[in-house]
Amino acid sequence: MHTPYKSTLLFLLLFLVAVNAAAAPLDQLNLNSPAFLLMPPGPVTFCGERVPLEIQDVKERFEREMLISAGDRVQAFLWLKRSRRYLPYIEQALKENGMPDDLKYIIIAESALKPNAVSHKGAVGYWQFIPETGKNYGLTVNGNKDERRNFFTSTQAALNYLKNLHGMLGSWTLAAAAYNMGEEGLLAEMHEQETVDFYNLYLYNETQRYLFRIIAIKLIMQDPARYGFKLTDKDYYPPIAFDRIAIGCTKDIPIKLIAKAAKTSFKEIKDLNPEIRGYFLPKGDHTILIPKGASEGFADRYENLVNNFFYDQGKHVYVVKKGDTLYSIAKMFDIPMLSISIWNKLDKKLRVRPGDRLVIYPKKAEPEANGM
Repeated sequence: MHTPYKSTLLFLLLFLVAVNAAAAPLDQLNLNSPAFLLMPPGPVTFCGERVPLEIQDVKERFEREMLISAGDRVQAFLWLKRSRRYLPYIEQALKENGMPDDLKYIIIAESALKPNAVSHKGAVGYWQFIPETGKNYGLTVNGNKDERRNFFTSTQAALNYLKNLHGMLGSWTLAAAAYNMGEEGLLAEMHEQETVDFYNLYLYNETQRYLFRIIAIKLIMQDPARYGFKLTDKDYYPPIAFDRIAIGCTKDIPIKLIAKAAKTSFKEIKDLNPEIRGYFLPKGDHTILIPKGASEGFADRYENLVNNFFYDQGKHVYVVKKGDTLYSIAKMFDIPMLSISIWNKLDKKLRVRPGDRLVIYPKKAEPEANGM
């Protein structure tokens, strides 16, 4: 008898076998095999700055991250598969800003190219900004929109931050370390330890490993076959195709209306615009992404859908009475509790209190004795 646990475990094992089979021959999974080439043929550098592998401690730290990164076959395989979706844009942005190409590997170390990555310290998004730093570099971070999850805006913010760190510290190696631990913390350690050499600084374990992890990612991404990853062009995920449109909202607009105007699903709009939180695009001017080709006729469809939704459907304002619960109100109007929660942006506990005014888009006639 197959239990859900056993079925899930079986699926996972089959997936890992398939990925590892594509990622490397069996002898290269043995890290002691001569086929596993740990050290690259030439000098190791980061942003043109040499890594002093002749220092035993530096060599050991480098080898540790190489073994961990190359040994995590599934994760490294996913880095590679996602890379062509995102890295070409970063490469172009770095070139336009006169910055080293190696900086593009920071995003992989930070989030593995996932928009919804969240750290235990509250850093969010592709480039793992904490709220304060994100806001300092022009990102909107609030309950309606979190641009740390927007690939394009967060990438520009990250490049600006890194450029400022380099100007402050004079080294891309130190700039990367400061990106991880914060410039104030790094400056304090440099002052206390009286050194500006990253490789001689005693830092938190996470930051000590951080640069070497980026370098390991760089080496794997530059020559995947050397480390046992054999991908063909069809194995890489394609770039996301989209149209970018400007949209003005005179009030909070349900995302489902935008999806209908773009002739797509709610999910695809959310996937293309992970910075939008919840179910509404808030009042104001926005630039959003919609599927490629959907911009043709979008404006007319959008205007008609919004007018129909707000003027033809008609909303009802229900005043919560003593003894009411969200469940009883939902049952009264024959609509799901979650819909009322979404329309009124209720907290996760779904609490309502006497006197609260709830916007309702009823499916049936209004019950009697409701307040307006």
